[in-house]
Amino acid sequence: MAIKVLVPTALQKFTNNEAQIECSAGNISELIESLETKYPGIKKSLCDDQGEPRRFLNFYVNSEDIRFLDGTKTALNDQDEVSIVPAVAGG
Repeated sequence: MAIKVLVPTALQKFTNNEAQIECSAGNISELIESLETKYPGIKKSLCDDQGEPRRFLNFYVNSEDIRFLDGTKTALNDQDEVSIVPAVAGG
């Protein structure tokens, strides 16, 4: 099952400067583990000490925010697109 993952510039240092990668996973939690296996060290930037996505990162599955779906248990299907988007603040 191929899931397309869009990686923000700040995290591309873990993915050999690739902005788009493919992984296999059944849900977001599995995707994070798959990314860590393939790109050691990336999980620390994606998750807090409890293993939850960091507050300043948003995960989208096919343009849907996982916070409004099932969080890290959000199911993934073949050909889904997951975007990792850093939060932007300003004033």
